[in-house]
Amino acid sequence: MTARILSGKDIAKDIRAELKVEIEELKEKHGITPGLAVALVGEDPASQVYVGAKVKACKNLGVRSIEERLPADTSEEALLDLIAKWNEDPDVHGILVQLPLPKHIDEEKILLSIRPDKDVDGFHPTNVGKMLIGKPDFLPCTPHGCQQILMRSDIETEGKHVVVVGRSNIVGKPVAAILVQKSKGANATVTICHTRTKNMEEITRQADILIAAAGVPKVIKADMIKEGAVVIDVGVHRIGKTPSGKDKLCGDVDFDEVKEKASAITPVPGGVGPMTITMLMMNTVRSAKMRIEK
Repeated sequence: MTARILSGKDIAKDIRAELKVEIEELKEKHGITPGLAVALVGEDPASQVYVGAKVKACKNLGVRSIEERLPADTSEEALLDLIAKWNEDPDVHGILVQLPLPKHIDEEKILLSIRPDKDVDGFHPTNVGKMLIGKPDFLPCTPHGCQQILMRSDIETEGKHVVVVGRSNIVGKPVAAILVQKSKGANATVTICHTRTKNMEEITRQADILIAAAGVPKVIKADMIKEGAVVIDVGVHRIGKTPSGKDKLCGDVDFDEVKEKASAITPVPGGVGPMTITMLMMNTVRSAKMRIEK
């Protein structure tokens, strides 16, 4: 058996085509252009790449992009003032502060200062709470991207055993919370494994669907999954350079091993990665629509 490849790149392309239609409708019927404000503090290379990709996605979809690149010595107060300005700006529907922030700035304080109805990352405790009770305004982007890959690939989650490896607030916990809900694309029985889990392989081998979000390169081997499992790989790791000088990437899953045993698997790159920014765009459009519904 060789696994079916679940292309997040192709699914993201389909969703962006749908979003383009919604954005045009917002402009024509309501005179609203969805707006996303992004703050980048410092010169972290990975963060610069991510912000650049978000700005490019906005441009391609017709979303208004407001970008503030601030020096690394920017004070916490100055960043809070910028967020306060965006909170009150009716043309800004989504606010995103790129993490990590410099050590002298309290990340939690910054994230809490973003208005929940503009928190398109879905990290504010208000939005986390709404997600947990099954009444979300915004779902966190990467976990929602995982769910969309499953739904749009016609992979049934209802009644299935989903095992999540990893318990971060960004992926592990929220993806478990999303897939356990009594709703379409969910209704799963969910187990979370982490660094303190004993006999992890015994649990991962029970998974109908395994979601790897451990943050460790190639930690999931073929002997850790059962025959025919669906594997979603959230990890992205740089492990050197290709002969042409590009970054060589791998995920949390040993892809070459596992693809011979799984029924379906996401690749790295081209799997979950492209979905994250697409879900951010979806949340920004959702925020603009919420403004009309008020």
